[in-house]
Amino acid sequence: MPTLKIYLASPFFNEFELTCVRRAEDILFSRGFDVFSPRLHEIRGAEENPEQWSRETFLSDRDNLEKAGVVVMLYHGNYSDSGTAWEAGYACARGIPVVAVHVGESEQVGSNLMIHESARANISLEALESYDFTALPPKPYRGKTF
Repeated sequence: MPTLKIYLASPFFNEFELTCVRRAEDILFSRGFDVFSPRLHEIRGAEENPEQWSRETFLSDRDNLEKAGVVVMLYHGNYSDSGTAWEAGYACARGIPVVAVHVGESEQVGSNLMIHESARANISLEALESYDFTALPPKPYRGKTF
């Protein structure tokens, strides 16, 4: 049976975001999944040729999204990285299931309905350790909505 390919959509611009994405990477890799995390596949060259870097990064991320069987999105609530939101929306539009992992602000302030309603499941970072990616059981969001 082929290994499930997971695209890990997450911001990684500050220490908290880096801590969360590293933890998610560790969990998913330890479970044996084929994980594409843009953080681990950064394309260099922004300083030398920003236009080329921008295009190559976009194409790489988009192509890996299209190859994914599932997208795991780290969702930080009211503060949500626009690139991460775009990746989740693109996956949803392409029919790729999205699992929203609620971290940080989303745990305190709630969730934007466009995120949690488009996700197949809404889970915590801890629940990522045991979520059944074979059956992809639905897990509706329970909490404050904005």
